[in-house]
Amino acid sequence: MTRDEAIQQIQDACTEMSKLMMKVTPAAQHLDDEATSSAVVKASYQLTIELETIKKQLIRLQKRDDSAEL
Repeated sequence: MTRDEAIQQIQDACTEMSKLMMKVTPAAQHLDDEATSSAVVKASYQLTIELETIKKQLIRLQKRDDSAEL
């Protein structure tokens, strides 16, 4: 697997996970338990932040690769 293929595979996985995470918060609001709902929403938010961190790192890597060609 090349670096570009690895980047694409990771980006695709992050995109899929992000789409799934968008379903968690609305569903958590219907758990009828405030403490559990709150914990699920908080964890979901933290996971989303981590996914964005991965995406940003990949973008930086791609830009670094592009600038090396100049």
